[in-house]
Amino acid sequence: MSIFGIVLFLLIGGMAFWLLAFMLGFVLPYWIHLGVMEKLRPKRILDEEE
Repeated sequence: MSIFGIVLFLLIGGMAFWLLAFMLGFVLPYWIHLGVMEKLRPKRILDEEE
């Protein structure tokens, strides 16, 4: 039963590691890029003609 606990611990730890690696490698840069593009996009409030 002790081996099962160690294997389960390593499995959960490995999944957490790869999820963190994915988030740092893809999700975080994508989120930052979206935020920068939102700040750099010109505002269209003044361009509206009624």
